[in-house]
Amino acid sequence: MTQRTHKWLAYGTAVAVLLAVFSLYTRPTILVALADQLWACFN
Repeated sequence: MTQRTHKWLAYGTAVAVLLAVFSLYTRPTILVALADQLWACFN
């Protein structure tokens, strides 16, 4: 695999991960669960 192919594969993977994470924020239940877990750390 060439350097250029490896670079594009890394960028594509990073974009896919970011899109997956941002898509989770469209679900209110995920945000509530995340806030509950964060709150439990300090309680």
